[in-house]
Parts: sequence; structure tokens; C-alpha cells
Amino acid sequence: MQNQQMIYGIRAIQESVEAGQELEKVLLQKGLQNELILGLQKTLHQHGIPFSKVPFEKLNKITRKNHQGAIAFISPIIYQSLDNVISSCYEQAKDPFILILDRITDVRNFGAIARSADGAGVDAILIPDKGSAQINSDAVKTSAGALSHIPVCRTPNLKESINYLKNSGLQIIACTEKADKFYYSENLTGPLAIIMGSEEDGISPAYLKLADREVAIPMLGKIASLNVSVSAAILLYEVVKQKQVK
Repeated sequence: MQNQQMIYGIRAIQESVEAGQELEKVLLQKGLQNELILGLQKTLHQHGIPFSKVPFEKLNKITRKNHQGAIAFISPIIYQSLDNVISSCYEQAKDPFILILDRITDVRNFGAIARSADGAGVDAILIPDKGSAQINSDAVKTSAGALSHIPVCRTPNLKESINYLKNSGLQIIACTEKADKFYYSENLTGPLAIIMGSEEDGISPAYLKLADREVAIPMLGKIASLNVSVSAAILLYEVVKQKQVK
């Protein structure tokens, strides 16, 4: 948070949102119920900007200036519409290639994944608006600037967005150590979305149920899994390989 630009004050944040400023997230003081703060909450809902309610003390730790119970973090990227990404791919006669990240919370892992995704020609990274790594200057730096180029789509309902991708003709591939088949034995060509889950407990069961196929990465040593950024790179470049030899 220290490396990220902030806006503080209810009116200042309200005006920034209405002016089209891209915000990463907003922190609001827990228990504050005045007309201004309620109006700001409504505006944030309307613009799909995630916010959370935190104790007054947390806001004061971030800044000692007169924040009035509201602090916003400016996003270093501009979020894109998933609908527009998919439509654009099909208009160009291109198979959409989407990377879905379920609860990847480590900023550096997120940046490393974005770097691999850009190199592999991923059309967009899809993330939930809550429970994901904050896209700040550290994430952009770790991505080697990839986050300035690859579209990132933020959704308030990841399940609905996955269903939208399925209805748009994309195969949903879940990378999980629980799968019976290895990634290189599966056909990963055509319109495709790959789901990568958190390092703690993998992909959420609700999203696993939506997957058309599950694939695993073989682990031949004593360690049960790879870092998620490494796993993502392996899957993404298998897609690149299969597309090239198709």
C-alpha cells in the first residue's frame, strides 16, 4: 500500500469515481452510516469497485490526514470488460485464450503469472473483485510491465463469468493435483480458459464443478506441488506448443 497512490476523503473519492478514475479498492470506516458514506457506497456498487469496511484504527495507520472514514487506492491499470475481450477475439477470427485466477493473493506471484500470460499470448486475465492480490506497483514491477499490456478483467461473480465463458464456446480447464490426467495428454487447442487456484487449497470446489476437464502436473519428487506462478507458466506454454503443432 505504501507504493500506491491514494485518494482520501468521501467527497474526493466520490468525485474521482464519477470522473472515471480507475480505483483498485476502497476502504471505508466500519460503523459509519452518514448520508455521504452511504452515497459513496452506492456509487462504488454502481461502478463495480470493490470496497471493504475496516476499523478506524486501520485507516489511521495508512494515513494520518483527514480521511473522513474513506481511503481509495488508485489502480495502476485500467480494467477491461470480459465481454469486449471475447467479442474482439471472435471478430478477429481468433480463439479466445483466458487465464482465470482463483484467490491468487500474493502480489509477486500475480505479477509473475501476468508476465508468463503476456508471453504466452493470453487474451485476458480474469480475477474476482475480492480475494485477489492487489494490483499495485509491486505487481506491475514483478510482471516486468506485462500488466500494462495484458487486459485484466475484474468480476464481482466469478461463477457467473465462468458460465459466460462456457456459453461463449470456451473449454474450461482446471489445473489441480487431484486430476487423473496430465496436462500434456489433453487437447488444449481451440477457445480455452485455464483456471489456477490458490496455493493454500487450490481451486474452489464450485469452480471445479464448472470445469470441462481437470489436468495435473506430474510431481516426481517429495514436494507435492509447484509454486502457482510456475504451474501457470507450464500450462500456458503447453497451450502455445499445441497451437504451434496443430
